Amino acid sequence: MAGRRAALKAIDWVAFAERVPPNQKPMFNALKTRSDTLSSKLASLPESPPAIDWGFYKTAIARPGLVDEFEKKYKAFQVPEPVDNESVKIEAQEQEANKSAAAYIQASKARIAEYEKELQKLKGMIPFEQMTFDDYNEAFPETKLDKEKYPYWPHKPIADL
Repeated sequence: MAGRRAALKAIDWVAFAERVPPNQKPMFNALKTRSDTLSSKLASLPESPPAIDWGFYKTAIARPGLVDEFEKKYKAFQVPEPVDNESVKIEAQEQEANKSAAAYIQASKARIAEYEKELQKLKGMIPFEQMTFDDYNEAFPETKLDKEKYPYWPHKPIADL
């Protein structure tokens, strides 16, 4: 029983509840109730099973050797504990997720720096109300119409529309 209790991990239910979407709250509450019920039931059990009084059974059972045979088999019986081979895979997935998250954070920081430069450029411009078309085309060159290369309306290739 001690091995089972040592293997249990504490669950941070508050952090878990923060990540549960509103439409899944009833399922989450049912899971928490079930987990609490099983935890309390496991905590109420003794650390080791009660000892068997083999002497009582030897005097109560008439067939000689039967109790000795059961006692020998009982002491030889070992419950195999399952081998944890999934934790390694989960940790590998966690490492992969951490690497991709770190890469995403670095890319996000680069995008933020770009956007801050663009924001400073926009803040440094003269107000739109005071701009002329030449000022606007200078500030945003991608909007300038090329009337010499494309003399007819819309003054840009049809494929770019």
